[in-house]
Amino acid sequence: MSITVVYDNNKYNGRLTTAWGFSCVVKFPEETILFDTGGDGIILLSNMAKVGINPEEIDAVVLSHIHGDHTGGLDKFLKQNSQVTVYMPLSFPQWMKENVKSSGAIVKEVHEPRQLLEGVFTTGELDGGVTEQSLLVTTSRGLVGITGCAHPGIVNIVKKAKEISRDKVYLVIGGFHLLEAFPSQLSYVAESLLHLGVGKVAPCHCSGDEARERFEDYFGENYIDCGAGKDIIIT
Repeated sequence: MSITVVYDNNKYNGRLTTAWGFSCVVKFPEETILFDTGGDGIILLSNMAKVGINPEEIDAVVLSHIHGDHTGGLDKFLKQNSQVTVYMPLSFPQWMKENVKSSGAIVKEVHEPRQLLEGVFTTGELDGGVTEQSLLVTTSRGLVGITGCAHPGIVNIVKKAKEISRDKVYLVIGGFHLLEAFPSQLSYVAESLLHLGVGKVAPCHCSGDEARERFEDYFGENYIDCGAGKDIIIT
């Protein structure tokens, strides 16, 4: 599988436009998922084109939570490809579900943990002030967790992932929601993830520069610099 970050406020590939928000494309041999859609559909589609991803390749869209920097690109994406299944939290407003259905896409609501595709799971809705789901992928190296903003807490999400899969966590990538965290909180989170056996981390979006530096200190060579254009291949 591969994970390509196509929307982020951190720069990795200078050819891509950076903007506040997050989106990544998760490719499998037979299916492709768009996780979140960033805040602007024009930027999303432009960045996808720059890394050679055709919107028509996408089979499913998974939305982590309601905030516009994760759902803002959905309408323009669906105008390019409405032949997809959109997995959205049950708590999303009905008008948004109806808009997606009117585009021709299929809406599937998510509340409890469940399998979405072969080897692909959702944590279900987790509460952290903002209701959010994260994506879990089973690989031969262990579990890969993909977060939008980690409003329920990145440590809580990893604990839930381990509870669902009973597998070691190989990689966690996405927003860790630590932009305003105190240094002591950053150390606690990094130490907790190490204690939970997380192998690699790739924090981006709302993680914050200080948190990214702290994770690099704790994880060393298992820290992955992540931003718009980053491509991670897991063999």
